[in-house]
Parts: sequence; C-alpha cells; structure tokens
Amino acid sequence: MKKISTLVLSGLIALQSTISLAASNNINLPDIGTAAVATLSIGQEIEMGDYYTRMLQASTPIIEDPMINEYINSLGNKLVAKADSVQTPFHFYVMKSNVLNAFAYFGGNVVIHSKLIIDTDTESELASVMAHEIGHVTQRHLARAMEARSQNSPYIWGATLGAILLALANPDAGMAAITGTMAGSAQSQISFTQSNEQEADRVGIRTLTRAGFDPHASADFLQKLADETRFMSKPPEMLLTHPLPDSRLSDIRNRSNQFAPKSVASSLNYYLAKARLVILLGNNKNAMQLLIQDYQKRNNPQTQIALIYADALWDLKMAKLTSAKNKLQPLLNSEPNNPWFVDLMTDIDLESNNSSVAIERITKALKTYPNNKSLQINLANSYIAAKQNTKAISLLHRYTLKNADDIVGWELLELAYRGQRQRAQEMSARAEILALQGQFDQAIRLLQNAKNITQGNAMSNARIDARISELQQLQKRYANYQH
Repeated sequence: MKKISTLVLSGLIALQSTISLAASNNINLPDIGTAAVATLSIGQEIEMGDYYTRMLQASTPIIEDPMINEYINSLGNKLVAKADSVQTPFHFYVMKSNVLNAFAYFGGNVVIHSKLIIDTDTESELASVMAHEIGHVTQRHLARAMEARSQNSPYIWGATLGAILLALANPDAGMAAITGTMAGSAQSQISFTQSNEQEADRVGIRTLTRAGFDPHASADFLQKLADETRFMSKPPEMLLTHPLPDSRLSDIRNRSNQFAPKSVASSLNYYLAKARLVILLGNNKNAMQLLIQDYQKRNNPQTQIALIYADALWDLKMAKLTSAKNKLQPLLNSEPNNPWFVDLMTDIDLESNNSSVAIERITKALKTYPNNKSLQINLANSYIAAKQNTKAISLLHRYTLKNADDIVGWELLELAYRGQRQRAQEMSARAEILALQGQFDQAIRLLQNAKNITQGNAMSNARIDARISELQQLQKRYANYQH
C-alpha cells in the first residue's frame, strides 16, 4: 500500500544550536520548572517524547508508508534487543529529507532521514547509525544535558523545550538554526558534545556487533563520509550535528579493530526499502538510474531481485499496470507470501479494480505472517476498495487498538466509516488523527460534534465523553511544553 506523507519540512536535529538561538533572541519561553528539578524520570522522558512525536507528525514529512515503517522498526528492534540499559520502548521513523542525518530524542524515539538510508552502501552501515542513536537514548544524553544546564539557568527546561518547539513550529527558523552561523560555531553549541558522541560510538559499536552486523561498518561509513566531503565549503548536516574530529574517527577505528572483521550480507529487505524510497519519494528518474547502476554493479541474488521489484514499482508509478504485473509475477510465484511482493501486487490489483483477487492473496499471506502490520493495512485497504466496509471496520478496530499511534490505521478507519455513512464514527476516527498531530482543541471539538450526532445513544455518548476527558487531561499535561 502506498502512503507517503508530504507535510512541510522542519527541523529537530541541531538541538543545542536551536537552544542557543532561542536564548540569544529572548524568545518568550514557557515556565515549566526550575533548577530544583534535578532528575528527569523515565516516565517524564516518555511523556515528553510522546508530545514531540505528535509535533513532528504535524510539522515534518514523516513517511507513513507501511512497508518502510515495518522495515525500519524491525531493524531498529533487532538492535535494541542487543543494547544495554534499555529503559523505554523504542519507535523508529523515517523522515523525507534530502539532508543526510539522523537524530534521537526523549522516550526512545529515533528519526532517520530518507537520504541516509539511500546513501548507505550496506545494511550494516545503516544499522551502525541507528545503533549510535540508540546509544544516545540509552545513555540519556538529552536528559543529562538538560540537567547539567539547569545548574546554570533556572529556566533551562523552558529554554530547551521552547527551542525545540521553535524548530518544529517555524521551519525557516528551525532550519536557520541548523544551517546558519550557529551550526558552524563552537562545538559546544552543536547537538551533542564530543564526549556524548564518543560514548554513543562506544555503546553503538557493541550493540551493532552483538546484533550480528559488521563491527567495522561505523568506521567505514564515517570515513567514507569524511573523504567525500573533505573539500566541501560546508560539511553535511550529519557532521554538524554529530561532529567528527580526527580523534573521534581514530577512536571509532580503534574500537572496531577490537573485533574480528565480519562479512555480513545486506538483507533483501534493505535493498527493497532503498528502491522503494528512491521511487516513491519523487519523480527523479536519474536517482532511479543511479540505483539500478549500483545494484547491477553489486550483482548479488538480493540486488537482482530488488532490481525486478524496482522496475515493477516504477512501472506502477508510471501507470503501466500490465507491465508492472508481468515483471512482479515471477517474484510472487517464487515467494507468494512475501509482504513486499504482496503489497506491490495489491497496489497493482487495486489500480486494476481487482480487489477480490488482492483480498484472497493477502488473506493467504496473513496465515504465514499473522502479525505483519503492512499486510493487515493492505487487507483493510482492499476491503474498502471492494466496498466491504464492515469487514474493514472490524479489522481496523482490532488494528488501532494494538497500534493506537498509527495514523494510517485511523485514516483507513475514517474512510471505512465514511463508506458506511456513519458520520459520528468517521469524525471520531478523524479526531484520533488530529490528536496524534498534537491538535487537541480540534480533536476535542470534533468529538463534541460527533456526540451531538449520537444524541440518544447512551453507549456512544459515554464512549465519546470518556475519550474527550482523556484528551483534555493529555492537553493539560502537555500545555507545560507549549509557548
């Protein structure tokens, strides 16, 4: 199922740069605490992370593609399973961006820029960056930075949170803080200090190795990045927000050398994810051609399959449905339950008005992968296309109960209720989307309107009242983080 968000791009990556900018401009920051708060609890970190995720969903181009999300979270959780000091759940997101970077923030949230995935040469390189960001979270670098700064300023909590919100709410100001003079100034004003980076490198390499990836991938990737940008007037954003002096690179290399070299083949899913990002993120045929050349040069079984998949995906994008189906069918014949192939053939089927065929195929695949989120989303989407909205609603109720933070699930539920002309339920689903984007006032207003429609239905009214109360409480707690 194709679902890529195209919201306005803003920034949350040069954290201390934006903090410095906010302080220097005397921005009216919220009063949410003083230096008396010496420790940020894990519970507070999770709550703050949830709030910032809602802001990101509203203001940045987070990619809401089920296949990409399934892949990046599967890879991330494989690393988390081997990490030390994990105290929060982890959530991984991909953001549409032509800037090479990644960042982590409160509550186990990690955001990977799409360009980073596309520009890595191996899955181990991608995993090395993700392991590094996981290290920032497990070592609580952001919380420790806030606590250290609170000793010098009684309003540091407000300054920190307000500066982050500046980047979220005002893309121009946020990007100026990243790409302007602040980003090029003293390293103390860059997102993490050198000691934080070295600590994240150390724990990241250990996590990477335990998870079965190449322990030298981090050093190789950063060395390649440094070599490619050595003569640039301005280094890439990743080296601004994650400074790379020679001493740090040497330290990474020395730590990697403590482990024996390990040849690790990149997974098929890695190559499929790269192809999907390149093709679905734009109409740039040059990028597609570069991807094809790279895969042809590698010429391994995984890239050969990924080439066929990419070709079929491109044909679908160009509305060449017969060609796309003919290219994809041999892959599907060899792996009839592969979620990537089922997903793509579902899109072809739905474009060809063959929803019944898609439903039968997905149902069979779910017997093999019953917990696969992308297959469940595809099945719900196919039910809606077939005007089997009752089945879609039943499936999506179960899905959103388990995945309450999945915007795509709520969007499909809204669509299914619209097909049934159940206006109150449609509005309730839309309210959940608004809440996930931090728009609590609009969400509560929509729920109140939905309640007006259901007058006389005591059960529906009670359910809506309970949800309104929950959102009001959430809004009240999160008001501390607002200007």
